[in-house]
Amino acid sequence: MKRATSVEALMRKAKADFVELQTAYESSLQNKYVSEDLKVTIKNIFENLRSCLDYIAQDIFETHCSTSKKPDRLYFPIRATSKEFIQAISRDYPNLQTTASNVYDIIEAIQPYHDPWLGQFNKFNNRNKHQDLIEQSRTEARHVSVSGDAGSVSWGPGVKFGSGVRVMGVSIDPGIQIPITNDDVKTKVVIWVEFRFREIDQPVITFIEASLSYVEKLFYQLRPYI
Repeated sequence: MKRATSVEALMRKAKADFVELQTAYESSLQNKYVSEDLKVTIKNIFENLRSCLDYIAQDIFETHCSTSKKPDRLYFPIRATSKEFIQAISRDYPNLQTTASNVYDIIEAIQPYHDPWLGQFNKFNNRNKHQDLIEQSRTEARHVSVSGDAGSVSWGPGVKFGSGVRVMGVSIDPGIQIPITNDDVKTKVVIWVEFRFREIDQPVITFIEASLSYVEKLFYQLRPYI
């Protein structure tokens, strides 16, 4: 693989940026807004990961489709449907399915109609390249647990109790949606706070971690064949 060292360097940079981003992310959570510097770091991580995919695309073509004319702009194929994927491969990577079925199968398996990640990744990347940086929305989710001698019960933000409801023998205050103070049970309220990418409705840290993992896994899957 001709561009392996370039892909590895981009991956190292993306991972290093992610480590720094996590510290800045926690600070932004406390301040309740996403700093412009943090947005730029996120943008750079995704652009580097996208470059990894396009370097891989170049090596796939040069290894398995070199007898054909290379398209003026060759990108890693990302298509929403199987039909569109087949058309894109036939146009940009002639005979790939025949000459390198293993490569074809690997890149076909990651397409959005099999796994939503690649489509979300592409949507996010395109938005950040051509428009203003995507906004992250701050969300808070309250999770309540009630425990006692008989066991424990917990619920998240989607649960709402009406008047007269009792959990483990304890009345729920419908105004604040938590059990009324009682010495027989222990109530714990945990507030989960995170930023989410508004455009794709995905949590920032989790989605970046997943993106790093997906791209690295794809690289190592394809490397022996290109």
